Amino acid sequence: METVAVIDFETTGISPDAGARATEIAAVLLRDGRVVDRYQSLMNAGAWVPPFIEQLTGISNQMVRAAPPAAKVMREVADFVGAHPLVAHNASFDRRFWDAELARVRKRRVQEFACTMLLARRIYPQAPNHKLGTLVEFARLPVAGRHHRALADAEMAASLLAKLEEELTQRYRLTAVTHALLREIQGAPRDQLGGCVARFPGRASAARAPCART
Repeated sequence: METVAVIDFETTGISPDAGARATEIAAVLLRDGRVVDRYQSLMNAGAWVPPFIEQLTGISNQMVRAAPPAAKVMREVADFVGAHPLVAHNASFDRRFWDAELARVRKRRVQEFACTMLLARRIYPQAPNHKLGTLVEFARLPVAGRHHRALADAEMAASLLAKLEEELTQRYRLTAVTHALLREIQGAPRDQLGGCVARFPGRASAARAPCART
């Protein structure tokens, strides 16, 4: 079975291009719908945590100052993730920080991201919104811990991914859902989910269904 790495960052701001740095990272390895391993660490990038971020995440400047150096953490988590395909909720955010923090330790991402937010917009268009907390409640998934802490959010994103894969498997009678198929789906028009699945050449088995209106 394919193993994917679901990651989540907590940061001092919204973009590394604007000088924001990571304060915490977690990665969980998901295989066959189950978390099989975990990595989590606070990280000290020498950055100041604004009061708003401290209130949102519970991560204080004191906690960051006591954390391992960001370079050490990124080398460890990069080794932990290896070449496994990557997944995150709102992956465009985490991808920017993953690439920026890796670049600081002279490493480069070799795999692509799938995004559970984009996938949920196509598979659960009826959800009230597609924030992680809302989707966890909508899909009746377990709350793994405090929102806006990296390990809890990574665990919940992994649970959401497993639920989305289960939904695809049942809806389209698939024998497997690959990371490549997930990336195809997240880039497809929202009203063409069924046709996208049926046309995907890498699928293991799929019903030749007409495009689902989502």
